[in-house]
Amino acid sequence: MTDDISWELYRSFLGVLREGSLSGAARALGLAQPTIGRHIAELEQALGLPLFTRSQTGLLPTEAARALRSHAEAMDSTAASFRRAAESHGDGVRGTVRVSASDVVGAEVLPLILADLRERHPQLTIELVLSNRVHDLLRREADIAVRMTQPKQDVLVARRVADVVIGLHARKDYLARHGTPKKIVDLSQHSLIGFDEETPFIRVASSKIPGWTRSSFSLRTDSDLAQLALIRAGCGIGACQVGIARRDESLVRVLPRHVELKLETWITMHQDLRSSARCKVTFDALAEALSEGML
Repeated sequence: MTDDISWELYRSFLGVLREGSLSGAARALGLAQPTIGRHIAELEQALGLPLFTRSQTGLLPTEAARALRSHAEAMDSTAASFRRAAESHGDGVRGTVRVSASDVVGAEVLPLILADLRERHPQLTIELVLSNRVHDLLRREADIAVRMTQPKQDVLVARRVADVVIGLHARKDYLARHGTPKKIVDLSQHSLIGFDEETPFIRVASSKIPGWTRSSFSLRTDSDLAQLALIRAGCGIGACQVGIARRDESLVRVLPRHVELKLETWITMHQDLRSSARCKVTFDALAEALSEGML
């Protein structure tokens, strides 16, 4: 195995893994397809391992390639973190901060906070990652994360900012047409909006609402944003954040005394970033706004 392997080879390797073909990786990375192919061949030779096999649908990763993927992704995240740190040097608050949040919080709550932050610090660039997957701050996939669970790692700085309250909601005209449920059992007579695939969190949430199971849903989607859009469109009754629903006069909370789920909200970042001006002002702005009831 060759000791000195160029980062470009790993980058092309990760591009092919993500895109499934040399042409797709070339488009994603802005390189020529023969260059990507040469990089893969050089990496295979350097490692002494076959990384891909050809198929009718593209390039299939070998077992070795799948095992190496997480390491290549960690290198990619570290390189991106390196670039963000380098951009921040200079006078004032400047550079790029990568913020991770759930779909709903990122789309419905953070934009107003980030707009105000950018007004105060115009040289600050924000990368907003919307995902319900918990991004790994230890591997620098993000600089700051808004999470609904308390982080356990000692190297992370965390501040609890609020409790998010989840309740059932429907649009007024839907309830006018179909009636307002008075008891949990009444939900069986309504069009319910819910998940498609069950997750550990959903299992916990479903245990608190009798009958809130996949088979009872008339509309199913695993996108929280899509569920919120369906509620707003008057498709039926679904779960969403009480604070967000409260901003929409057309939405009504259903069975508030029977259904309520609280989630802790934390702002988190790696302790190595505490001395970074760009991360500190962003962390503080998020923590202050979310503590004041933005959720």
